[in-house]
Amino acid sequence: MVSREDAGRLADDDVAAAADIVLSFGGDGTFLNTAHIVGDRAIPILGINIGRLGFLADIEVEQVRQAIEQIESGKFRIEERMALDVRVSSDGTENSEWALNEVVVQRSGTAGLILIEVSVDDTPLNTYWADGLIVSTPTGSTAYSLSAGGPIMEPGCGSVLLTPIAAHSLTIRPIVLPETAVLTVRVRNPELPHVVSVDGHSMVVDRGETTLTIGRASHTVHLVKTEGSNYYETLRNKLMWGVRKVD
Repeated sequence: MVSREDAGRLADDDVAAAADIVLSFGGDGTFLNTAHIVGDRAIPILGINIGRLGFLADIEVEQVRQAIEQIESGKFRIEERMALDVRVSSDGTENSEWALNEVVVQRSGTAGLILIEVSVDDTPLNTYWADGLIVSTPTGSTAYSLSAGGPIMEPGCGSVLLTPIAAHSLTIRPIVLPETAVLTVRVRNPELPHVVSVDGHSMVVDRGETTLTIGRASHTVHLVKTEGSNYYETLRNKLMWGVRKVD
């Protein structure tokens, strides 16, 4: 089991290779940290929500006993969620990461709008003059991208979503790309500080041009879903999707 306090500190080797299931106690942030601890081991993760929203960690505390009993009796399924591989090149250095939710490049602090060029499979797509850009998986479509006006994507649809953050344009909108797409994202005004964030873990670039290469990761993240769990029901219950407000 991985608690909220331990999720950010444990080394990969601290996760037993023989583990059948990893339990993550916390919110969605803890779940993301747990997923990065598990890495590419394909160990299923059960998220138990003691945070605020709990969209990924969709088992409430009062449901834990029932969930464990269902798992012990085999009444569960494994959902595989796509992830993104990310290579970040800036100021002569290169870092490799992966994301379950999203990759974000955005201005830092009170810096002005940044200029972001995006190519898909080496073909120019768009130039964004904006606060930033979110590249998300279907899993991440209900996170930061949703707040920035992006669409909700069912987790199994196998797509990549580009959502601009406060673009200075009336015509630029989010776009859904195939999961096979390889994206090249460049920040073209190096005089402005900016931030690259991968699943909430940030790297500040004070100055310099930054290039991100983003494509589908070779591994997937395995989520435990207990009997009766349904994505659309979670949308209604957690995000109040389609709920009519009555005065």
